[in-house]
Amino acid sequence: MKKKNLKASLNAAAVEAYIPKDEDFVLEMDQDITTDRNYASQGFWKGVFTRFFKNVRAVIGIVIIVLIIILAVIGPNISGHGYAEVIKITNDSGKKVLAKSLPPRIPGLHKLFTGEDYDDDFGDSTFLFGTDTMGRDLWTRVWYGARVSLLIAFVTIIIDMIIGMSYGLISGFFGGVADVIMQRFVEVANSVPRLVIVGVLATFMTKGIWLVIVALLLTEWIGMSKIARAEMLKIKEQEYIMASKTLGANNFTIIFKDVLPNTIGPIITQIMFSIPTAIFTEAFLSFVGVGIVLPQCSIGSLISDGFTNITTLPYQILPPIIVLALLMLAFNFVGDGVREALAPRIEDM
Repeated sequence: MKKKNLKASLNAAAVEAYIPKDEDFVLEMDQDITTDRNYASQGFWKGVFTRFFKNVRAVIGIVIIVLIIILAVIGPNISGHGYAEVIKITNDSGKKVLAKSLPPRIPGLHKLFTGEDYDDDFGDSTFLFGTDTMGRDLWTRVWYGARVSLLIAFVTIIIDMIIGMSYGLISGFFGGVADVIMQRFVEVANSVPRLVIVGVLATFMTKGIWLVIVALLLTEWIGMSKIARAEMLKIKEQEYIMASKTLGANNFTIIFKDVLPNTIGPIITQIMFSIPTAIFTEAFLSFVGVGIVLPQCSIGSLISDGFTNITTLPYQILPPIIVLALLMLAFNFVGDGVREALAPRIEDM
């Protein structure tokens, strides 16, 4: 009996030892733990902006893009000539002379370096980039062309973003047969060469801005849809999506209110790389003669015009080529900066 009573008391003591008490939940700190209050108070997007503006190349890219956009807006108004205006200047004898194929002409700088004024029929006329073979001011045409190219790129990318994101998110969310059918359509659309699409469009549409926009709309949304679908497949199994379904949220709400905000980072990165692609595509289409037509101009059409006279008048091709190269380089710098800011490496943190 004594052994049984002893055993029972030991078991009771053991059970009591395993019963949690209030003091078991009190955390005693032997030493102070310091907290990085600056990091703790920093939100996700604030951290993204901080990392982005620490990237020197990304900041350089932003500065170049802003400067080119400003010049594209106000540049054509600086010279006082229209982009399609054929310039005729009245010389000393009262005769009008066509100002064609003039090299860059800045009377102040010319006199500074030579000590003399221009001794020709055009007096103190200023042409910062010179004139083309038709007598039009290249400064005005280059910045007007940059305006047209940027406008086409931004319009098409915004529409492609809406179409591509919606298509990819819906395909990834429903999955199954719907996803298979939608992805086979994407594969077929992606397998058709862009020049074939442009050739078909050129038989039904007149050359110009709308042909370029439609050609870009039919091709640029595919990459955006693949990014959106991949993000949807990664996110749709998360707990908060299941919670939304349990609470009775409809599919539209889940796709565009729960999932879409969490895919903004990769989408922004894709946009930054899609804009230079759209600008280059527009320039290429205009260069081969199916894009912008005279008297309008774009970066590509100006390069095409300058290429015909590259051996005799090389200055005509340099300004549009430099603007195109700066735009491509700047947007790629910004795209790299956005990607690294959204997904920083350990050594950068």
